[in-house]
Amino acid sequence: MAETKIRERPAAVTLTEGAEARIAALMAKAPEDAIGVKLSTPRRGCSGLAYSVDYVSEEQGFDEKIETPGGTFYIDGASVLYLVGSVMDWVEDDFSAGFTFENPNAKGACGCGESFMV
Repeated sequence: MAETKIRERPAAVTLTEGAEARIAALMAKAPEDAIGVKLSTPRRGCSGLAYSVDYVSEEQGFDEKIETPGGTFYIDGASVLYLVGSVMDWVEDDFSAGFTFENPNAKGACGCGESFMV
């Protein structure tokens, strides 16, 4: 009988070095009960969905889990379909700092960049 090889599934979101460094910085000052940070896409904004990164204190069964050098990064199970193939980065300049997303699933975004639609 032929041996079945199970191929490891790639993560839904690729994290840049900048994003991983920011996750490490967040986890270094995280609340005591935090087990990682979690990306989700709650419904809000003028285009329908927004990106939200928050501390998480409990692992959910359908969340995707990515181990980074600085801590665990979770992707909300209900949000994975909207995020597959995305690249998450952390960008800082003289005027602002924040996570940025290159999302191939987004069909449009609002003018202020706070929300997107699929």
